[in-house]
Amino acid sequence: MKLDDLLKYFVPKETAFFPLFEEDATILIKGAELLKELVSTTDLDDRDAFIARIKATEKEGDRVTDKIFTQLNKSFITPFDREDIHGLASSIDDVLDNINAASQRIRLYKPKTLPAEMFHVAEIIGLVALQIEIAVNGLSNPGKNRDKIMHACDEINILENKADHVYNLAISKLFEEEKDTIELIKIKEVHQSLEKSVDKAEDVSDVIRTIMVKLA
Repeated sequence: MKLDDLLKYFVPKETAFFPLFEEDATILIKGAELLKELVSTTDLDDRDAFIARIKATEKEGDRVTDKIFTQLNKSFITPFDREDIHGLASSIDDVLDNINAASQRIRLYKPKTLPAEMFHVAEIIGLVALQIEIAVNGLSNPGKNRDKIMHACDEINILENKADHVYNLAISKLFEEEKDTIELIKIKEVHQSLEKSVDKAEDVSDVIRTIMVKLA
């Protein structure tokens, strides 16, 4: 048995990560809710306000991610493998980064309209964020919460497939109906950022599954 494995039996594990991950998940939900508001409004002033709030929320997420990395650097015994802590923090941050990227593309490109499919994907992102929160909150007691965590991961994968379906239909519809080439490019870019947000959420699920396998 390796020394690190032996020490795990005698040295208390650092529990400071759990409230940080829970805070990160809460911030992600906030960003997802703002995204839904953004893509459903037609008022340009409201749109700018939501974009600014999403940017501020993304910065909040960055600060929590930095706290997790700082905690990781100074912790001797971690609740699960260091690379998985890093991977979980990074993947949650990636989801929020892509939410912000979508909002920034809306700000920069100023598309004339935001298709209904964008709201459908934003709704899926909101549901995904809730499942990430459930899974992350369960990690403080993975044995007791195993079924809940794994069900949340399954739901994330199901939602990711739904988002792919909506995205593919949206792109097909866009190329069929949009005659303005510049407008087509603008909308396609926003669609891609939204779809990537859900892809990154699946990365969160994959990291959590890896953690659960190692803890089994």
